[in-house]
Amino acid sequence: MARKRFDDSNCSVARALNEVGDWWSLLIVLHAMYGTRRFVDFQQQLGIAKNILCDRLARLVDNEVLRKVDVGEHGSRFEYRLTEKGRDLFPLVVALRQWGDKWNPSPEQTPLDLRDRATGRPIHTVGVQDADGNPLSIRDVFIPEAESTDSKKNTA
Repeated sequence: MARKRFDDSNCSVARALNEVGDWWSLLIVLHAMYGTRRFVDFQQQLGIAKNILCDRLARLVDNEVLRKVDVGEHGSRFEYRLTEKGRDLFPLVVALRQWGDKWNPSPEQTPLDLRDRATGRPIHTVGVQDADGNPLSIRDVFIPEAESTDSKKNTA
């Protein structure tokens, strides 16, 4: 069965999932955030098949989440580096990690302890805030009626 594409969807979540919505892509982005750059290192750290890794890296480059850089040491050698678009996934990856640590924690490992490099203090849980920085829950937000109606028409 062919994978459904959402290129023409009006739903920004669906369009985002086109680019980074499979688990390998997000794990590749996560490892790129940790500093992994080379194909062989991604493969070794993730335990991913070469053909799948090649496909996901190409897709992430095509979608401008990563860029492929020729570092030209001893012939052709490439590294994959996050673009600004890729770096903008940082809050999403942190939020997903925090959600996973809360709802699906590893029995053998403690949650990742992310800290502010400048202060050494732990970071806050990623959340949605109002314009003044106050936390909001799903019950505190709404979609204006015109947008809500348009999105229902285009997702049905």
